[in-house]
Amino acid sequence: MPLLNFTNLDFDQIKANLTDYLKSNSNFTDYDFEGSNLSSILDVLAYNTYIASYNANMVSNEVFIDSATLRENVVALARNIGYVPRSRRAAEANVSFFVDTTDVNETPSSIVLKKGPVASSSGSFGNSSFIFSILDDLTVPVFDNIARFDNLPIYEGNLLSTSFTISSRNINQRFILPNSGIDTRLINVFVFEDGSIKTKYTLKEDLFDLNPESRVYFIQEIEDERYELLFPDGIFGRKLKDGDRIEIEYIANNGNSGNGVNQFLFSGRLTFTKNAIETNIESGISLLTTNLSSSGGDVIESVESIKKYAPKIYSANNRALTVSDYEALIPSKIYRECESLTVFGGEELQPPEYGKVFISIKPRNGEFIPNLTKENIKNDLKKYSIAGIVPVILDLKYLYVEVDSKIYYNSNLAPSSAYVSSVVDANVKKYAESTELNRYGAKFKYSKFLSVIDKSDASITSNITTVQMRRDLRVVLNNFTEYQIEFGNEFYVKGDKFNIRSSSFRVDRLPSGVSQDVYLGDEVDPNNKEKGSIFLFTVSSITTKNPTDAKIVKSNVGTIDYKRGLITLKPINIISAKNKDGQSIIEISATPQSNDVIGKRTLYLQLDIGKSNFEMIKDSISTGLDISSLNNTVDDSSSSYAQGNLVR
Repeated sequence: MPLLNFTNLDFDQIKANLTDYLKSNSNFTDYDFEGSNLSSILDVLAYNTYIASYNANMVSNEVFIDSATLRENVVALARNIGYVPRSRRAAEANVSFFVDTTDVNETPSSIVLKKGPVASSSGSFGNSSFIFSILDDLTVPVFDNIARFDNLPIYEGNLLSTSFTISSRNINQRFILPNSGIDTRLINVFVFEDGSIKTKYTLKEDLFDLNPESRVYFIQEIEDERYELLFPDGIFGRKLKDGDRIEIEYIANNGNSGNGVNQFLFSGRLTFTKNAIETNIESGISLLTTNLSSSGGDVIESVESIKKYAPKIYSANNRALTVSDYEALIPSKIYRECESLTVFGGEELQPPEYGKVFISIKPRNGEFIPNLTKENIKNDLKKYSIAGIVPVILDLKYLYVEVDSKIYYNSNLAPSSAYVSSVVDANVKKYAESTELNRYGAKFKYSKFLSVIDKSDASITSNITTVQMRRDLRVVLNNFTEYQIEFGNEFYVKGDKFNIRSSSFRVDRLPSGVSQDVYLGDEVDPNNKEKGSIFLFTVSSITTKNPTDAKIVKSNVGTIDYKRGLITLKPINIISAKNKDGQSIIEISATPQSNDVIGKRTLYLQLDIGKSNFEMIKDSISTGLDISSLNNTVDDSSSSYAQGNLVR
């Protein structure tokens, strides 16, 4: 009998192949393969073959990091190339309080806040209560009977501990922390060397700058999101001896669930020592003042992130030379609070700046990185960077997408317009928060966005959606400054003037008699349609749509490049502007040439729901109210923004 070539491992195909194989045997010529008991036997054989092939396929998938799906397997494969996934992150808050020692019998010279729990969330927070702890004792002096604990960082989670004793008889001894949800940044490791000398060991991620006496340890993730500590072998760091005792303290936390807590109750332990006697302090403790609400909590690194960064770290080989090296090292080893980043060489600029690498980072919490953090990142990069390459960290630049949607729906299929609107809002918000946006190099996909709206509810028949893009220009008040703002996308030029819009602001040294708000406008160069000039103008009403209502008060205050999407303002003294989060800004918006907006280079793309408009309109044709379509009006799809108000 000839052997069959299996090209399909589906159950039905396997059974058919087995049947054909038996039919080719003359001993089974007269068998009814569908009606006899042999059919049941073939079912069992096919089912067994199907299960075996499925298991073989799963096993083969799980041995490669690209195709593995189980976290334990992905982590193990990443471990083989030296990658340690980011642990769960504890939310951090900052509080202050003081202790009045007037009622203490013997006024202490200092007070100690013991490590462990310090505060708890006031009341229930999201149907949960959270404990915030510190990892080390904190001692503060007492002045005029007052001990002040100012700007105290506290971390969400409970302080736990475990210990091990080195035994030479246990050749397979492992040091595994029994809890999951540990923040690997918040671990204290102490070794009692020779039975009595307490020495603190530090976490090390590589083998650089180590000698046989270095007190270090390494860490790796194992099964069930737990961690194992590894100690040196006597060549790269001190080797532990028989009888040495290890004490490990760590904070197990709830990740991002602890973010947003802003009210705390004291739950710590305060002591002072007098005549070698430690005494607790139970009174005189003030209420806790919240300096910073809890933030920064995050889940453990995802499988997708491990698959992305582990191979990149391996290929970078602990050196920063190419763009991909920086993209791998910064979020995985240097600044793990990075949510997204973009890196490009200075040779890509116009004019080029050789010898520099430009980096822009979006932190997980907040919009901008503090200057001190920038300096720390640049200092850490020196360990990996090639000599002669200067890293420059740029501030985050947002490119906002605003939409105006007229959504038509069949009222016969919907409970109400409010219901349809709520469903659309939920789906649009979900899309706005997705990873397709909210990152460098993202693309607002117009057709997909239309599909999100259309598929929100069965009653929606169509939508007319127009797109606008916006940048917020941060200005320096009362100072002559030149500004340049880039959109990274070509502008749509509808007319000779007023292709851009801006929010109001005021400037110094305008013609006499002009002391009101001004706006930015543009005029196309008749000799070069790709470029134009910027002027300042005033309007009698901010709702005007008629260009004749605008009064130009100053011309040639800047230039505009429609092709590059670039606006440049000559030195100008702005004395007031719109306030946003403590910053003075001018909102500048334009219609893109393409509805697919891209966040190029340092532009971080976001869909601004708050500035977008969604209007529900009954579809008179679908409802049967206007079968002949005689009364149906058609909305302009080109750009409602271009035909809208002259100003924002």
